[in-house]
Parts: sequence; C-alpha cells; structure tokens
Amino acid sequence: MILIAILAVGVIFTAGCTGSDGGAAPSEQKEISIGYVLWDSEIASTNVLKQTFEQAGYTVDIIAVDAAPLYQGLAAADFDCTISSWLPATHKAYLEEYGDRFVVVGKNLEGAKVGLVVPSYVTIDSIADLNNETEKFDGKIIGIEPGAGIMAMTEKAIEEYDLDYELVVSSSAGMASELRKSINDEEWVVVTGWTPHWMFARWDLKYLDDPKGVYGGEEYIATLARAGLQEDKPEAYAILERFNWTAADMESVMLDIENGMSEDEAASKWINEHQDQVDAWIGA
Repeated sequence: MILIAILAVGVIFTAGCTGSDGGAAPSEQKEISIGYVLWDSEIASTNVLKQTFEQAGYTVDIIAVDAAPLYQGLAAADFDCTISSWLPATHKAYLEEYGDRFVVVGKNLEGAKVGLVVPSYVTIDSIADLNNETEKFDGKIIGIEPGAGIMAMTEKAIEEYDLDYELVVSSSAGMASELRKSINDEEWVVVTGWTPHWMFARWDLKYLDDPKGVYGGEEYIATLARAGLQEDKPEAYAILERFNWTAADMESVMLDIENGMSEDEAASKWINEHQDQVDAWIGA
C-alpha cells in the first residue's frame, strides 16, 4: 500500500511538471489551420504556406471558404489565419465589419491589382467605352463567385459608368474558362480580373482604364490572424510575420497548376527551388 501511494504521488508530480522547465510556459501545440478563398492566387499561396508550416513540424488544416465566410470564420476563431485578404479596396467592407475581431499581421504580397480585363486585341481601352461595343461583348461582364469583393466593385462600376451590361456570376475557374474559349475563337470578352494571376502569363491581356477610380489603385495581399494567436502560438505567428513573396513567385505556382500539376506538386516545386527563402520564413 505504501508503494502504491508513492507511485501515485510520483504520477501526480510528473503530470504537473510535464512541458515545464523551472516554471517556463509549455511549448505551443504544433497545429495550425488556414482559411482561404478558392481563387487561383490563394490556392497557390496557401499550399506554399501549408508546406512551409509542415517543414516547421506542424500539422496543417486548410479550409476553403467564400470571401464573406473567410472573414466571419476568422472573427469567430474557426481557423487560425489567412493569407487571402486583398486590401485596401477589394475586401474593405469585410475589414470594416469584422476587423476589430482579428489581427492584421502584415502584407505578404505587394503590387496586386483588380479591375476589368480584356484580350489585348480588343480595341477599346477604357471602361467608359464599353457601352460603345455592347454587341461585341454580348452585353456581359464575366464575373466570379457571388460575394467576392471584385463582384461588388463591378456592380458599382456598372452603376457609376451607367453600363448596359449584365454581370454574370461564375467562379474563378469558370471566368478563366470563358476567357480561354473567347480567345481561342478570337471573340471579344470582358472579365473581372486581378493580378497576380496565371492568365496574364498565358495570354496577352490588358486592364481597361478606370477613370472614375471604382477599382481603386494598387492593392496588396495581407495576412490576418485570429485574436490570441500570437499568445497561443508565437512560433506560428512569427512564421506568418515573415511570410512574404512576389507576384512572379505566386504566378509561377499558379501557372504550374494550370499546366496540370497538382496543387501539392506545384507548391513543392516552388519550395524546392526557393528553400533558402522558406528557411527564412521558418526562422531556421
């Protein structure tokens, strides 16, 4: 009985000391969840970040959502972070609504842009000229998912420029498919577009000028974290702070996916070619 009591005390003492060293805080749990939007750009960046965290020893869960649920989910701490926030204009409304419930970690990519995009063979150069060529465009602007910031901006553009056009709800993949078909048939088409995107590497495209400034100026892509992540998982938060790359980096991953690689393969290829950069993100 005395031996059992001693063993019991030993178990209690050991359990109470697990993960501690002289009163130091326990190391963080090596799990991370990342929310993202199913746009080609965000698929590329999120899979690269996923494999970066895996190299750092984390179990990673990536969660695909639409734009509005991305911000709602982060505000509710349904996942830990996202690197899919387009600012200052595209996702401005979401930041205004939910921004006091999560943390803006910083910029992960600069030089982004959104607007209306046409093939370079189209002979108009401004949104203001669209009504002069309604028939050639079949009176349609090919959009992406409902709720995306660029869709709300395009609805505003239709009002501001008094365009006699229908905004067609589609998806990122559907928009690219319609663009491909039109270019192959040498037809006129106007789509909601953004940079970085593989389509600019694949085809000769141009943005229509936006004299009213509906789509804003240069954008950047921001990293956001749920409230408390820095305190709960400081190592993971530090990786998010260091994660930063270029539009050319992102477009190379996107183009590999478009050319038939899986998302994992394309991310792995980029990481293998840029291991020093990934090591810097990890802090190795």
